[in-house]
Amino acid sequence: MSLRYTSQAIRSAAARSSVAPRFAAPAAAAQQTRLSSGHAIANPTLAGIEKRWEDMPPQEQADLWMQLRDRMKVNWHEMTLQEKKAAYWIAFGAHGPRKESPKGEGWRILSKVTQLVAVSVAIFYTTRLFAGSPPRTMTKEWQEASNEYALKEKMDPITGISSEGYQGEGFVQSAPEKSS
Repeated sequence: MSLRYTSQAIRSAAARSSVAPRFAAPAAAAQQTRLSSGHAIANPTLAGIEKRWEDMPPQEQADLWMQLRDRMKVNWHEMTLQEKKAAYWIAFGAHGPRKESPKGEGWRILSKVTQLVAVSVAIFYTTRLFAGSPPRTMTKEWQEASNEYALKEKMDPITGISSEGYQGEGFVQSAPEKSS
C-alpha cells in the first residue's frame, strides 16, 4: 500500500472513531492555529505591554509573542493598531539587551578605569624604583664599540651599518654614561 493510501485510511478511520489517534493531534493543532490567526488579540491583553513586559513570566511572554507572530501572517491591514504597536515594541523595544543603561553607569566605568590605570602606574614606578642599574651593554660607549665591530665584520652590507651611504646611528640608542 502506498503512503498516500495509508494516510487517507488513517484520516478516515480517525473521522469514524470517537477517540482520535495520537498522530492526528498535530493536524488538529495546525488547523486551530490557522483559525486563531484570523481573530484579533484582545486589546486588554496588549494594553500597556511596554510597562508589563519585563514583569511577565517567560511562558506568558512566549505565548503572547506566538499569538502576535500568527497574527502577523495575515494581511497587515487587517491587524489592529494595538497589535502593530505591540509587535513592533516586542521586536524592537527597549527591553532585554536593548534596555537603557542605568543612570550614572558611564561615570562608574570612568572612575574604575582611572583607578586601574593609577594602580598600573604605581606598580610600574615601584618596579622601577627597586630595579637595579641598567645592563652594561646599554651604555653609549658599549654601543659605539658595537658599531665599530659591525663595520669591521661588515655586518648587514645591503641595508645596515656596513652598506654604502648608511646615515643611521647603528647600535647607539643610549645617552652617554653618567660619571659619578
